[in-house]
Amino acid sequence: MKRALISVSDKTGILELVEQLIALNFEIVSTGGTKELIAEAGLPVIGIEEVTGFPEMLDGRVKTLHPLIHGGLLARRDDEQHMAAVAAHDITLIDLVVVNLYPFQATISKPDVALADAIENIDIGGPSMLRSAAKNYQSVTVIADAADYDVVLAELREHDDTTFATRQRLAAKVFRHTAAYDALIAGYLTTVVGEEYPEKLTLTYNRKQALRYGENPHQSASFYEEPIATQASIATADQLHGKELSYNNIRDADAALQIVQEFTTEAAVVAVKHMNPCGVGLSTTIEAAFLKAYEADPTSIFGGVLAFNREIDLATAEHLSKMFLEILIAPSYSEAALELLTQKKNLRLLQLPIDGAAPVSHVKTSVAGGLLIQSSDVVIEDESQWEVVTEVAPTAEQLAALAFQWKVVKHIKSNAIVIGDHQQTVGVGAGQMNRVGAAKIAFEQAGERTQGAVLASDAFFPMPDTIEEAAKVGIRAIVQPGGSMKDQASIDEANKHGIAMVFTRVRHFKH
Repeated sequence: MKRALISVSDKTGILELVEQLIALNFEIVSTGGTKELIAEAGLPVIGIEEVTGFPEMLDGRVKTLHPLIHGGLLARRDDEQHMAAVAAHDITLIDLVVVNLYPFQATISKPDVALADAIENIDIGGPSMLRSAAKNYQSVTVIADAADYDVVLAELREHDDTTFATRQRLAAKVFRHTAAYDALIAGYLTTVVGEEYPEKLTLTYNRKQALRYGENPHQSASFYEEPIATQASIATADQLHGKELSYNNIRDADAALQIVQEFTTEAAVVAVKHMNPCGVGLSTTIEAAFLKAYEADPTSIFGGVLAFNREIDLATAEHLSKMFLEILIAPSYSEAALELLTQKKNLRLLQLPIDGAAPVSHVKTSVAGGLLIQSSDVVIEDESQWEVVTEVAPTAEQLAALAFQWKVVKHIKSNAIVIGDHQQTVGVGAGQMNRVGAAKIAFEQAGERTQGAVLASDAFFPMPDTIEEAAKVGIRAIVQPGGSMKDQASIDEANKHGIAMVFTRVRHFKH
């Protein structure tokens, strides 16, 4: 008779598995609540204390950490000395291990979880059994995921054993599982003690979606999410309609979400292409905000990703239904809007909370052979602390426009220039090798709308040439960080043309 050791926190499907294993001539050894469940179902089960000769103790902290258990898991069947040792010490070999772990992730996901509760949900015996069984996969089958029950049962029925390939695959899966479990514990305790950049950084992610391809069709890709993801995340969004997201869709959608979250007091719409905003609009209604975002750049919005910070109503949906768009992101959709928009077969509709979500604390960027990690570019902007450095001060309306454009420019690839007023962007210059080049692109896009508009620059002007060009097209106010050795030259140029300029003393360079 073969022996199976079963100890699970998540008991989904476990009784059905035990019934099938007993039918396949397995004896069942179990612990604690799992044993009680099996016994209450009238199925034969051996308690772990009957194997070890010791009772479960220390509030269940110690029950399976015993040579009679781990000897049965680790003994090599092809090693004469191992087999002689288990015979001498009356150790029964264990052929199958089914273990899942204390719900540490679910515990620390609770609001205001107590440290003591988190500690008690750190599993010790479970990972030890999984690791012992996985190490000896040549002989032992180990299951940590209920999704593998049927595969194992099918092979047992057909071959009276599992195949080597299956045992090896399941062992690799177990080590991924325990590594992820330990990474969560390490991350939680690292946060508790306040280590921002520890000497070892262990990250874990869960695969959410296998993607059809990456940035280009010849590249493969998958989408992974953090185990405890922020609520306002593309990874946790509900997709209400449309074909599955692609690699580029996800990146653009994330960029749109990050920008629209900057705005809470007014209705806001952000249109994104290639991770840069091509139009941002603010107003009192979501329809009016959409029209401003659309009018900012009617050409580039084609095939774009749009994020809304208010419910999409029918009036707005009627505009959207006439356009080719990739994705809409909103906190909700009215019933009538949803009915209309779902008539567009391929349009992806994502729903997720926009307001009130805590920003991501750190940003991770991969490089060849390594990882960069930095705190997020989250600054509480206080326009009252901005410094007017020119002879002319901005008007109240210009100051509101500067504050709006300043929120937008921080999300644009550097070198970045944004042109607009207090409710709309009209020109965006992104990712150029020099700042005057970015400005010229923004001016060209804006056309005559530069007259009387304001300009935001994500970093300082190393030369006064950008201001000289801005004056030619009618820019009346500028916001920039300041901090260049040639700041005075830029100030003088602004004074020469009667342009108001303020320094924020904060740079938003997005490399």
